[in-house]
Amino acid sequence: MASLKALKVRIGSVKSTQKITKAMKMVAAAKLRRAQEAAEAGRPYAQRLEAVVASLASKVSVSESSPKLLAGTGKDQVHLFVVATSDKGLAGAFNTNIARLARRRAEELVAQGKTVKFYTIGRKGRAALNRLFPKDMHHSIEPGDLGKLGFADARAYADDLIRRYEAGEFDVAHLFYSNFKSVLTQEPTGQQIIPVPVAQDAAVSPASGAAVTYEPDEESILADLLPRNIAIQLYRAIRENAASEQGSKMTAMDNATRNAGDLIKRLSIQYNRARQAAITTELVEIISGAEAL
Repeated sequence: MASLKALKVRIGSVKSTQKITKAMKMVAAAKLRRAQEAAEAGRPYAQRLEAVVASLASKVSVSESSPKLLAGTGKDQVHLFVVATSDKGLAGAFNTNIARLARRRAEELVAQGKTVKFYTIGRKGRAALNRLFPKDMHHSIEPGDLGKLGFADARAYADDLIRRYEAGEFDVAHLFYSNFKSVLTQEPTGQQIIPVPVAQDAAVSPASGAAVTYEPDEESILADLLPRNIAIQLYRAIRENAASEQGSKMTAMDNATRNAGDLIKRLSIQYNRARQAAITTELVEIISGAEAL
């Protein structure tokens, strides 16, 4: 059994740690409120823009004159995984779940004979994937505090991706991030962003059923909307990640605080038992000494 001094020191250490985790939980809770509001406010616009782009794309006959972001390169051999995580840890499984989803999708494509490259936004995502795909790390960005990133940052990332796409560095780009559901639930999500995916049922019709005429033509509108859509989807991922990170961190710190409390109770029981044993031993020695006299 540990000595009384060692137990007392450890109890003090765990109490100090508990104060830190409790404070971190409160900070995460304060940041979560703002991040959640930002994510929920931007979500409808991103979803609607994605639907409008898909609707327009479904009406266009792809040709040589079509925007490259719509027509694609004509191949799907090289896939670029844009994996958005955070630079900081202590957020539970937030970063790990995103990296795990990207890893599984990458393994599926590699098994089909495809080439996968990684474009990471966030230090934690790069660290997790670099261990498994050290030769496939294409580019890495360390964004810092996700809550401080704005649309200008997302637009810069989108412009960089478009330049690389037009230079022929990849054929298809997929975006991975965490979709915020609640404080307890953050869902890792993956979606194709380059070229724009076109589904057969993507057409968005007005509720009245009226015919829609576009001016100028669909291809001209798409030429302007496609780069903006990529930036908006990246911005949405950043906002969703900011909320998910704080929600996961709040849960992790709450669990850590409760675990510290449980550990303090167990150590206190050990300390009291050890103290009682020491007192008993001391009494026995005193009684034995008195009897000897």
